[in-house]
Amino acid sequence: MKNIFVLILLTSNFLYAQSFVPNAPDLNLKSYMLIEPNTNTVIAESNSNGLIEPASMTKVMTAYVVADQIKNDLISLDDTVLISEKAWRMGGSKMFIEVGKRVNILDLLKGIIIQSGNDAAVAIAEYVGGTEEGFVDLMNSYAGAMGMNDTLFINSTGLPDTNHLTSATDLAILTSNFMSNFPNIYALFKEKEFEYGGISGNKYNRNKLLWRDETSDGVKTGHTSSAGYCLIGSAKRGNMRLITVVAGSDTANNSFADTQRLLEYGFRFYATQKYFDANKEYTTAKIWGGKSDNISLGVVNDISITLPRTSFKNVKVNYNVKNNVQAPIKIGDKLGTLEIISNDIIVSTSDLIALDNVDSKGFFGRLWSKLVLWIIGLFGLD
Repeated sequence: MKNIFVLILLTSNFLYAQSFVPNAPDLNLKSYMLIEPNTNTVIAESNSNGLIEPASMTKVMTAYVVADQIKNDLISLDDTVLISEKAWRMGGSKMFIEVGKRVNILDLLKGIIIQSGNDAAVAIAEYVGGTEEGFVDLMNSYAGAMGMNDTLFINSTGLPDTNHLTSATDLAILTSNFMSNFPNIYALFKEKEFEYGGISGNKYNRNKLLWRDETSDGVKTGHTSSAGYCLIGSAKRGNMRLITVVAGSDTANNSFADTQRLLEYGFRFYATQKYFDANKEYTTAKIWGGKSDNISLGVVNDISITLPRTSFKNVKVNYNVKNNVQAPIKIGDKLGTLEIISNDIIVSTSDLIALDNVDSKGFFGRLWSKLVLWIIGLFGLD
């Protein structure tokens, strides 16, 4: 199997925000989820690991595979794809490509994302995977690498199949990874229209939230008679992004309305705040046997947390620094942990790392330090 390189930023081990806030909207859906992806925080969910039919939300993974192939220089946006009869004959929503013609990858991506074209999805699948079946193998490999444990893809389009299943959690994982790993391709999801071949009747993006909410920038609708109306939505306001997944609505308008209700709930009652910058000193550790007596400690990545707005006034930080740290120390060595606590609940834990190198003293200096540490340990003075 070909090696697949994906950056996993979101797993199923979400943090669950806790607080005294109004209950999330009561929605008549098979499943839904509301998350803040940058802090891996679930704000609201119902049956989010229950199996659902993704319908055309499948095409988010179709586009993801293509985006990763582009990033790894296996294909390019300028490549042209010869349209097969199978792709041309696909039913359902269409881009209206013609058999025997060549269409570039960028146009096919727009056809998949904006027009939800089943013909475009099969055409690009055949180009990348050799056959649609080969491409589906790639889709499932990417899903496994991202921890999408509830997901099995059978086709590249989302057309009904009893075994073609996923969950709201998995679709949130996929969407978050897409945003983080391929922002340039993800930007296509907010484009409101794309006309191909002079056919204007199918040019508008099916995601009506792009018109209703200027902060909305995606993502993908889906519908079959068995799946109902589904939608992955996303919006960003200030430094906070939210992703929603709703599945099994009875009308398209209700899927948009339910998504808006979830987004408004999240933005109204929750906030994301940054607490730590990467590679900045926040505390120090005592060093024994080193040419320096102390070393600066920080965190490897920026740290933000998502909480109910009323909970930030109760936030505190604990630094748990290792005792009796002995040189040599290298940049990046783990010398403790920090905990962010709100209302007596640990909401985030991260390693404290060394921000500098500390070389060892000479032989006698090290010997003296070991003697002092032995005495401290003997009399329980640490």
